[in-house]
Amino acid sequence: MPLDIVSTAKAHGGTQGVYRHHSRATDTLMTFAVFVPPQASEGRVPVLWYLSGLTCSHQNAMDKAEYRRLAAELGLMIVLPDTSPRGADVPDEKDNWQFGSGAGFYVDATREPYAENYRMYTYVTDELPGYLATHFPADMKRQGLFGHSMGGHGALTIALRNPETYRSASAFAPIVQPTTADWSKPALDKYLGVGAKSQRLYDATALIEDGHRFPEFYVDQGTADSFLDTGLRPQLLAKACERAGIKLTLNMREGYDHSYNFISTFMDDHLRYHADRLKG
Repeated sequence: MPLDIVSTAKAHGGTQGVYRHHSRATDTLMTFAVFVPPQASEGRVPVLWYLSGLTCSHQNAMDKAEYRRLAAELGLMIVLPDTSPRGADVPDEKDNWQFGSGAGFYVDATREPYAENYRMYTYVTDELPGYLATHFPADMKRQGLFGHSMGGHGALTIALRNPETYRSASAFAPIVQPTTADWSKPALDKYLGVGAKSQRLYDATALIEDGHRFPEFYVDQGTADSFLDTGLRPQLLAKACERAGIKLTLNMREGYDHSYNFISTFMDDHLRYHADRLKG
């Protein structure tokens, strides 16, 4: 499993690195980032995956999420995957920011011409963890997930489908029901097929309705988010969790929008939440 080092830099006593490899899942070169805390010099450390939102790559969170200081203090390894396959030969809609490059929605596409490359679910849940276990001091028995918007959707659905793998899951402004949301339904239709039953595998509310369970979720949502009413709709997740008996902490943050200003403000809360559940 060869891995190329793009860059490394010391930060808060740990190391912020960017890495590249050829992915068997996407059949493209993939770039990802890992922050290794100083505690890794003494042994393997817990892993927290951050899944980014639409139009983003690993770089956005590296530059704006402000996670390194507290992650170093808490001893958390932070992993930042890309949000889609990249490359000139990868099918795309260059004038559509809600589909294609930067908008993989963490699904395994089944429709052509997307099925060959858009396999981000397999990449994040299977292939990239293998690289992490091989090349980094990661304790793969202590993993958590969080993410923003499309990445919040990814964190919730991956946790629900793999409760034996992840100990904790949280989200910033997640798309909780992408099968009906105005800015995600068209993408799922193209990747998976209009009306395809497989879409339910990538919808947190549908997964809960279909019997999937996770012990608890922690969600922050800004009340000034312009996507709140049509794209995000956290009340749907609240209803699904209540019916299923899943503990949900839903914080409606007054006056906050959808940006990294919102994410960075509450990043420490999420890191502490995960650290508490990844100990031991």
